[in-house]
Amino acid sequence: MGRARQRRKLRILRDDHIGDLLGAIFFDIAPGHDQAILERIGEYLGGRVRIVMAELTADAAEVEIEMRALDAEANRLAAAADDLRLKGARRGAYALYREALELDPLNRAATYGLGVLLADREDFEAALRMFKLAREAGGDDAELLLAMGRVCVRTERVASAINYFERAFELEPGNFAVRRALADLGRRPKVQARPAPADKPPNPGKDAPANKRN
Repeated sequence: MGRARQRRKLRILRDDHIGDLLGAIFFDIAPGHDQAILERIGEYLGGRVRIVMAELTADAAEVEIEMRALDAEANRLAAAADDLRLKGARRGAYALYREALELDPLNRAATYGLGVLLADREDFEAALRMFKLAREAGGDDAELLLAMGRVCVRTERVASAINYFERAFELEPGNFAVRRALADLGRRPKVQARPAPADKPPNPGKDAPANKRN
């Protein structure tokens, strides 16, 4: 079965790449040098991905890519790898995640699961690279952000860890693990204030004053 050519959209956040080579597109490349930006993103994503377009803002790059992938088969392998990982069969899970990424190099489940295994091995830099790809390919969820924050704590990137934990709290304010991670760093979760309720329009049948009888 041939790999289908697909187009996908990624969102690369500036704050995920401060201090690395890709982060230079936000700081070091002058406006108007679009080709240099495309080349830098292409180097980051690898040779199997073709950059179609990239729109740069102050805090993110919205990227459209084209690639060949067997995403359904990659998802199946990633699900099998997840099952092995949760059962403690890490070696088998690692092999399946790698196989899934051969079929789809930006598979969200495989990049996240492989990141978890790499973090367990204390290969924190490689783990963080996988987590960033998972975020760029599939967006935010509390579990991913919690994992990213924990890796940043282990690598003494405390400010980044706090940012990830606070974003996770925004998504899942009731998540005990996120609350505990913030507390361990001496931070109180930032609870978003609820907007004041709008004034209710008067109900003519109920709120209107009663007519006085003479």
